[in-house]
Amino acid sequence: MTFNEWPARPKVKLGDLGAEIGLYETASALQTQLNDFAKNKMRPIGQTLDRLSAEKVIAEESQFWEFRKQYTQFGINVEALATFAPEDIPDIFCVIFEELGYGDAGLAISTGVDLLPHYMASKFGNDFVAKKYDESLIGCWAITEPDHGTDSLDPEGRAFQKGGDYGTPGCSAEITDGKIIINGQKSAWVSNGPIAELAILYCQVKTKDGKVDPSHGAVVIVPLDAPGVSKGPALEKMGQRSLPQGEIFFENVKLDIDHLLIEPKDYEKGLYAIHSEANTLMGAVFTGCARAAYEYAYDYAHERRQGGVPIIQHQDVKRRIFHMARKVELSRAITRRVARYNMLSRLPALQAAMFTKITATEHALEVASAAVQLFGGNGVTLEYPVEKIFRDARSSLIEDGCNEALSIMGGDLLTDFERAGM
Repeated sequence: MTFNEWPARPKVKLGDLGAEIGLYETASALQTQLNDFAKNKMRPIGQTLDRLSAEKVIAEESQFWEFRKQYTQFGINVEALATFAPEDIPDIFCVIFEELGYGDAGLAISTGVDLLPHYMASKFGNDFVAKKYDESLIGCWAITEPDHGTDSLDPEGRAFQKGGDYGTPGCSAEITDGKIIINGQKSAWVSNGPIAELAILYCQVKTKDGKVDPSHGAVVIVPLDAPGVSKGPALEKMGQRSLPQGEIFFENVKLDIDHLLIEPKDYEKGLYAIHSEANTLMGAVFTGCARAAYEYAYDYAHERRQGGVPIIQHQDVKRRIFHMARKVELSRAITRRVARYNMLSRLPALQAAMFTKITATEHALEVASAAVQLFGGNGVTLEYPVEKIFRDARSSLIEDGCNEALSIMGGDLLTDFERAGM
């Protein structure tokens, strides 16, 4: 459209994905289908699960299993993603997880960790997992421990206080004679832990002198029906209640050496790789979460009347709506940009993935909080959906590494040690 063809009062209505010129045909079709699924299937199920106890969420009769059945029909798995051209995968990845986060953040995280055992095995160039274990198995990422949260992601001690000590690992593996022997536990924060069937386990390996070195670890694929594996109860928590989380215990769990994905000499690289992927996924999911809060607030502002007019006519409401939309757009932009950089570069930039996770999660909390405020008293009642989105968003500032520690680690990754005399 030329300038002369513009209307006298120019105005553009942005689409679901904001200032997006347009996705190519396959990605656009997938986005449309997932958007409908997120709004009409996923969101109502997530709201129902939010009101249940953690044990009832995973009970046989729970709608959680109906969600999984319906989601499976989309065929989103590692094998399917591999059919796309490499340059298209970042956009596909971001579209999938933004739409799922738009539907329900907890369920979206459940689908994301589901992929990780097979997805990371593929990244590491290991075909044993694909040959041995079907992708229909429910996956999880087992890394967090009772005494080791974000520091589990920090083998170089980037965020450690000077003189700090990692302490004793909660879970360790012994690698000997063609076998891997695992003992210990992972904490109640393992996403999908209570229902998972296959874990990508990150754990420490004791050195020959019996000492603990956070950088001396291993990545192991663990079938969770193996003898010696047990699970704790599903965790009760404030937000993302549709996401089952719980402890996993290992007592002399013995596996063939084929299950070893990353040996100690490559442990830091293996951790760097999964953290880069996980933080980008979080960016996409919580872009969708923020977008849901924004859309609820936008609709409410046009329907709710105060002072004799819809509240969108009040100047301060327009200002708040604008800043909510701006934060959603910024989160989407940085997530898409970093996904493309990290997935198409020879080496991903972990600090860029941290930009994404921290930006999107903090914006999600800010947008959800603004939505609650705009709804007024209705915003804090269970009758309206924004209080749930607020609780879901609040949890995101802690999961996959608390934002404060990630910021320190990211700052260390940005530091030029030679110039700093370090």
